[in-house]
Amino acid sequence: MRRDHYGGLIVVSRISSFFGSKAGNFRSQFRLLCIASNSFTTTHTFSPLLRQCIDERWLPGIKTIQAQMLKSGFPVQLSGSKLVDAGLKCGEIGYAREVFDEMTERHIVTWNSLIAYFIKHRRSKEAVEVYRLMITSNVLPDEYTLSSVFKAFSDLGLEEEAQRSHGLAVILGLEVSNVFVGSALVDMYVKFGKTREAKLVLDRVEEKDVVLITALIVGYSQEGEDAEAVEAFRSMLGEGVQPNEYTYASVLISCGNLKDVSNGKLIHGLMIKSGFDSALGSQTSLLTMYLRCGLVDDSLWIFKCIEYPNEVTWTSLISGLVLNGREEMALTEFRKMMRDSIHGIVTKYGLDRDKYAGSGLIDLYGKCGCSDMARSVFDTLNEVDVISLNTMIYSYAQNGYGREALELFERMMKLGLQANDVTVLSVLLACNNSGLVDEGCEFFESFRKGKVVLTNDHYACMVDMLGRAGRLDEADRLVNEVVNPDLVLWRTLLSACKIHRNVEMAERVIEMKSDMRGMKLKKSPAMSWVDVDRETHTFMAGDLFSHPNSEQILETLEELIKKAKEMGYVEDKSCVFQDMEESAKERSLHQHSEKLAIAFAVWRNAGGSIRILKNLRVCVDCHSWIKIVSRVINREIICRDSKRFHHFRDGSCSCRDYW
Repeated sequence: MRRDHYGGLIVVSRISSFFGSKAGNFRSQFRLLCIASNSFTTTHTFSPLLRQCIDERWLPGIKTIQAQMLKSGFPVQLSGSKLVDAGLKCGEIGYAREVFDEMTERHIVTWNSLIAYFIKHRRSKEAVEVYRLMITSNVLPDEYTLSSVFKAFSDLGLEEEAQRSHGLAVILGLEVSNVFVGSALVDMYVKFGKTREAKLVLDRVEEKDVVLITALIVGYSQEGEDAEAVEAFRSMLGEGVQPNEYTYASVLISCGNLKDVSNGKLIHGLMIKSGFDSALGSQTSLLTMYLRCGLVDDSLWIFKCIEYPNEVTWTSLISGLVLNGREEMALTEFRKMMRDSIHGIVTKYGLDRDKYAGSGLIDLYGKCGCSDMARSVFDTLNEVDVISLNTMIYSYAQNGYGREALELFERMMKLGLQANDVTVLSVLLACNNSGLVDEGCEFFESFRKGKVVLTNDHYACMVDMLGRAGRLDEADRLVNEVVNPDLVLWRTLLSACKIHRNVEMAERVIEMKSDMRGMKLKKSPAMSWVDVDRETHTFMAGDLFSHPNSEQILETLEELIKKAKEMGYVEDKSCVFQDMEESAKERSLHQHSEKLAIAFAVWRNAGGSIRILKNLRVCVDCHSWIKIVSRVINREIICRDSKRFHHFRDGSCSCRDYW
């Protein structure tokens, strides 16, 4: 055979001639080709074969090439680097590390390749071990080494070693001159929770880019430093750096946390202008921002613009609706997402016994008035903790099952679990909604002596409990014990005064308005929502004509009132506080929002239970009327008002007329 001017066999053409062959053909001819070549003297002869072995992920072929290279006396440093690279590309880390350890001289590229492989495969401990070996071998890291290993340090929480390597980056001049190292440092300090150090690094980097600044914004957002995140975003724009999808997503979350809808809308406009408004991550953050700012309609508009929402987007919408008190709508959206039972799906994936997924199910069922289903999930959990117990206790409390809630609380104490502020509120609410006033007072006194710091919410629950029981003086004393009584406390006490006709105390409470400048005691307009055929319909008290089916609703309502009167219903005009004629009071009571919502559901002949959600506490008149209507239509009516659930069945209510 002819040899080329390097002394090697002319085999390159033969190699290339069967590169298009299938794996079987390649492997059968491979060894013959290696034997025919006799020796490897240049990279031109072994590189094509090595590339083909990598493509085939064929380790025996790589080892054969290694043997030929050793036989040919090929330079060890070059052959080792090539073989390590081949092993890593084939996913054969054991072989690559074996070759690496046998090398007496290693190029910086080989060190970096090994470290990068470990980082990519989440083997941070091994990446750091290689880095340490590199330093003790007197090999100086470069920008690629450091930008990789900083991630490993943050994964392992090696803060001191990270700071030493940061110092080395400063000495090598890489901190300020290399944006990749700078970005890795910022990201690392952010994961350590040290946003101040991350900001100092960013300020020193000479040429800042979107990745670097976004890393800091993400850090601020994750650490709850939302105002700083917004300010960093503003500075970014001032420096002429264009945000990317991840920048927008993070800063919008911060705007939502701050309830800064003004900046949120400005950023939304920038997204549209820059073309990032269609990116799913940005849309999800927009949705979350509007929900956290209480703008439910805006968030629903954003959601409708999302062509293919993923699980994160759906979860953001559903949890946001719950946060805004729209549980019925949240459940409707959940049904749209899953097109099946949530419980069935969780069970299908074996998550129903998991305490985290189980607690979510318990919470969902509880907020939909299904305490029996909530309890069935609770009883299947593999283990219970404070979260799952709190969730179940709260579910019972909302639905008026006070004794059951207190039994669970007793179980929590026997298990030695520490009650928290949520536990306290749930227990007090359970006593409140079930008329267990004496028990509630005993629990409150014990909680005051315990480790849990009581808040205005706890005091408001007690004031409501005492006020509804007619113990107004005790309720008044509790309010005056609070250092900074808020609007809810005064409203609660005032409501109790109205129930028990204590004019003197009511006037004094109203006069407190002058001491609470900026706080308004104006009552919210009464509204009710009903879900029919997967659509939510809204009704406002006194608004008889805005609904497109108002004529049919009023006809149905008139018929229901007539039948209710035949069964003993009499309007309770004491629920009308305005000074008007008796006939006008009757008309006012007939126009309450829950009556309109129920009339609509009856007219639409919606199957199953009728579910009503109301923003205020249901009045005495409506409560009496709904009890009778549940018998008239022979269907269950579930009404969740601002305080609790009422389950109306066959002329009675689950609250036993105590609410």
